[in-house]
Amino acid sequence: MKRSEVNDILARGADFFRSFKFELPPFAELSPNDMRQRRAELNTVIDRGLGWDVTDYAGGRFEEFGLLLFTLRNGNACDLSKGRGMLYAEKIMISRKDQLTPMHRHAVKAEDIINRGGGRLVLELYSSKDNGTIDLDAPVTVPSDGLAKTLAMGGHLVLHPVKA
Repeated sequence: MKRSEVNDILARGADFFRSFKFELPPFAELSPNDMRQRRAELNTVIDRGLGWDVTDYAGGRFEEFGLLLFTLRNGNACDLSKGRGMLYAEKIMISRKDQLTPMHRHAVKAEDIINRGGGRLVLELYSSKDNGTIDLDAPVTVPSDGLAKTLAMGGHLVLHPVKA
């Protein structure tokens, strides 16, 4: 992607957050050069991968296959094995209308996915086998709004926007 495209996506993303009265932390406005110059002060921000992430999944078709996210907090995998420290992440994702995000999974991770605004968010879900591979036969059960929902393999969980 061209830097001008990335800059446009970031600016539109920041405008979108403001439209929902969501304030980003001050490091959201720092340039890569600012971050390099303030490396010692911003160690946690840099080491934990906080901030903006724009991806077109190397396909060059962001409008079709892409995602914009802002990471506010991000745990450390070493903490997970110790059972203490920051064991969670807080990421805000913007997926545009009809934009797809390819399937991904985590061997060990708990995520809360909350649709704070815009349109419906549709997740296609699968269970995992004990060895971590995708189970193409088993249904998947997930908690959603305090209730356990069981879906067929590859079933769609639709998340409607919630009011803050």
